[in-house]
Amino acid sequence: MIYSTIETIPGKEITEIVGVVTGNVVQAKHIGRDIMAGLKSIVGGEIRGYTEMLAEARNIAIQRLVENAELLDADAVVGIRFTTSTIMDGSSEIMVFGTAVKLGVK
Repeated sequence: MIYSTIETIPGKEITEIVGVVTGNVVQAKHIGRDIMAGLKSIVGGEIRGYTEMLAEARNIAIQRLVENAELLDADAVVGIRFTTSTIMDGSSEIMVFGTAVKLGVK
């Protein structure tokens, strides 16, 4: 499955728009990560535990987006965008959305 933040796929023609597809995940903080983050905030710098957690959440959201596009028999998803929101204290949602399309050769 091809997915892209741009509105086209180079060398391909969009022959049909199948629909909007999404993928999301709600990720909660881990107490161990919170303790390390608190210590890191004193000295500054990257909080690697959170960076890794968010990277994993993005990958899960993309995987779910692709699965939803495959259910629609799409060839690609174009114009994907990411959004985040706080669900409750200590947890966040990462959502990815885009347009599922069918492709042909130019």
